[in-house]
Amino acid sequence: MTLFERYLTVWVFLCIVAGITLGQVFPAAFQAVGRMELARVNLPVGLLIWVMVIPMLLKVDFGALHQVRRHWRGITVTLFVNWAVKPFSMAFLAWLFIRHVFAPYLPPGQADSYIAGLILLAAAPCTAMVFVWSRLTGGHPLFTLSQVALNDTIMVFAFAPIVALLLGLSSIVVPWDTLVTSVVLYIVIPVVLAQWWRKALLARGQAAFDAALARVGPWSIAALLATLVLLFAFQGRAILEQPLVIAMLAVPILVQVFFNSALAYWLNRRAGEAHDVACPSALIGASNFFELAVAAAISLFGFESGAALATVVGVLIEVPVMLLVVRVVNRTKGWYEAGAYSNRSAMATTASAKPPSSR
Repeated sequence: MTLFERYLTVWVFLCIVAGITLGQVFPAAFQAVGRMELARVNLPVGLLIWVMVIPMLLKVDFGALHQVRRHWRGITVTLFVNWAVKPFSMAFLAWLFIRHVFAPYLPPGQADSYIAGLILLAAAPCTAMVFVWSRLTGGHPLFTLSQVALNDTIMVFAFAPIVALLLGLSSIVVPWDTLVTSVVLYIVIPVVLAQWWRKALLARGQAAFDAALARVGPWSIAALLATLVLLFAFQGRAILEQPLVIAMLAVPILVQVFFNSALAYWLNRRAGEAHDVACPSALIGASNFFELAVAAAISLFGFESGAALATVVGVLIEVPVMLLVVRVVNRTKGWYEAGAYSNRSAMATTASAKPPSSR
């Protein structure tokens, strides 16, 4: 991990302090930034999001999609957890904690916005940081690449409908035009630009591509931190008045991370997949494409919304929580492989015991 990646939580905390301080000292300047909008899209933040997302998408090789058949069990688990479990489990957890458990302690009138932010966070599977988590667990690099490419392909088409469905179930009205605009701006266009740039760099050789990745990698984190300063400059008053809000928003995110990673890990073990496949499969189900979630929350609900704050809490806890999950899957490798071997043997025995089909 790079210095920025390893201490991301520290940088985010410093951005909280800097943003709140600057927002209180120079309120007029940040209000002027907030008014720089076109079709409900804040232009400075839109530019920062592109700088944040495009270097990450450079790593994704959509040509790796043909490799998914080699580990179809692991890919099936990944897709099931990412798209059939994760968004819906987060919607339930948000309803449970925000509308009921913590409702008396949250600012009045913000429940819908917090729930929306949590749903946006869970509806976008991790794209970039999963490569880091996979490397730290000895994950299969080709499997990691293929599952990211497949997830990103699905995200282009599924993100907007799933978000709209879950927000609708939560009785939160979201304008479809704004949601679709967010998908085009923050998924489709960055994917197209990143793949065009990737092709141009690879045409100059692998060394040129690797050098470019190393050069632009810090851009993503720098743009993320700048975005967070802006967010907390707008959120400063609410945070100062309700400092425990961040801790309460972190609870459903933490439960979701541990639940989804454990579920994916266990399902891969039951399916008899190798440990180096189960690790990235479990980790991508636990982490989030928080850059997209932050951008969509700002576009849909604004800088000062509870939705934007909820997505930022996801950024705040991402690294320490995911490092904990990495440690767990590394330390349980022996347990995992013993069970996976037994399950593979049982499946092979069952398959060989089947009578030949009659002609």
